[in-house]
Amino acid sequence: MILTDSLLLDYKRCQRRAFLNLYGNSDERSSERDFLLKLRQESQKHITSVLTEFYPDHHQPQSPRKDWEKRVAETKTLMEQGVDCIYDGFLAHALREPSQEREGLILLGHPHLLVKQSGNSVWGDWFYTPVSIQLGRRPKPEYKILAALYAQLLAVWQERFPPYAEIILRRQNRYRVDLVEWLPRLHSTITECLQTLVQRQEPEVFISRQRCNLCHWYDHCYAIAQSQSHLSLVPGVTPSRYESLQEMGVVTVTSLAEACPVTMAETFGNAIASQLQTQAIAIMENRAIAKTNLPKKPLPNANFEIYFDIEAEPERNLDYLLGVILINRQTSEETFYGFIAEEPEEEGNIWQEFLTLMQTYPTAPIFHFAEYEVETIKRLAQLYNTPKKERDQLLNRCFDLHHYVVNTVTFPVENYSLKTLANWLGFQWRDSNASGDQSVWWYDQWLETRDRNFLDLVLRYNEDDCRATWILKDWLVNFFEKNNL
Repeated sequence: MILTDSLLLDYKRCQRRAFLNLYGNSDERSSERDFLLKLRQESQKHITSVLTEFYPDHHQPQSPRKDWEKRVAETKTLMEQGVDCIYDGFLAHALREPSQEREGLILLGHPHLLVKQSGNSVWGDWFYTPVSIQLGRRPKPEYKILAALYAQLLAVWQERFPPYAEIILRRQNRYRVDLVEWLPRLHSTITECLQTLVQRQEPEVFISRQRCNLCHWYDHCYAIAQSQSHLSLVPGVTPSRYESLQEMGVVTVTSLAEACPVTMAETFGNAIASQLQTQAIAIMENRAIAKTNLPKKPLPNANFEIYFDIEAEPERNLDYLLGVILINRQTSEETFYGFIAEEPEEEGNIWQEFLTLMQTYPTAPIFHFAEYEVETIKRLAQLYNTPKKERDQLLNRCFDLHHYVVNTVTFPVENYSLKTLANWLGFQWRDSNASGDQSVWWYDQWLETRDRNFLDLVLRYNEDDCRATWILKDWLVNFFEKNNL
């Protein structure tokens, strides 16, 4: 068996994903999302940028990456020669030789860089330190585990441990991994991973919206979770709370709804226990349940109302579309305004266009979903020197519907995203694969190809987001009235 760094990375992120990548039925894998391809392209651009700026004279093994044994041998030869930097080399070590009784076990890693340092080793008066180039903004635990793996493999080869392993993050930020701390964690992770993979112990499904969204096994795992009425589909059930619920014998949505409130409160406290049970009841009965909280700032009804949604690309620190649906309650007219930056440099222009529309309807309340729109108003106002008074007037008109939802209503849903809530209310997006991530990919494709179809897709998705916000607001107003909130 070959335990690769990529398999270990999968295991660190999701044990089930690593298992399915090794043993799963490939027919049950979904096709990769466009946004994942974009991330890979950005990662390669980042790697190329680091190589160009810091290691232009690197050496690289020439054997195909699939022929890992030859690539390992080439890497070793380059290290023996004492070249200054090796890009995309392979390191391997047999933890267990094959025998008649059991399969051999090989650790295989491919650090982005091996950088020559002064000091004694088996090679001579030099040794190598590993460098990982990652697209993240912070040194995540999985990055540190891989860095420790490369250091461990290097230690076997050069007969000395490198003093550190390095991670180069986005914007060329460098981070040194403390190997004293992370080598023991690496060994524990390898042991646990091998126990799962060698003994073929299929890990249990646990759906985590943020962690699972880009995984090619998501549809497969989600179908299993649904068939089991798995508790991970209940908002608020975290992995630690799930373990506690299992210990209590609560293993389905029904048993959560019917669990003893006193026992639940002893474990989670009254507030969390009540939240989890109410959520389970709402799902079982497929109905929204009013909470006792009163909104501090009632949702207004006005002659003119604005529904606001933004499309942004964090990598460019760019808000490329400011979308608005203007509703005239007196005439029942609706107008969509899509202020889109056809070039990234036009962000300031669309901000001014947005401000002009807001000034045209100075008393219209602005409804949005979650905090990003408010944070963007603050960012763009500061960036483009909008007077503080004008900025504050805008902010005072903003109503965050997500805040109203989570504080006043328990919906029978698996998460509290705008799409999930609006779907439950009967609204469907015109493009079934539309999402914020997909919008970013469409916008990138527009910049690359100049095919206006991609801009149209971005605008249509944004308009649907605005419309979903409108539908949610009207539903909330009616719900508050019915429940005297």
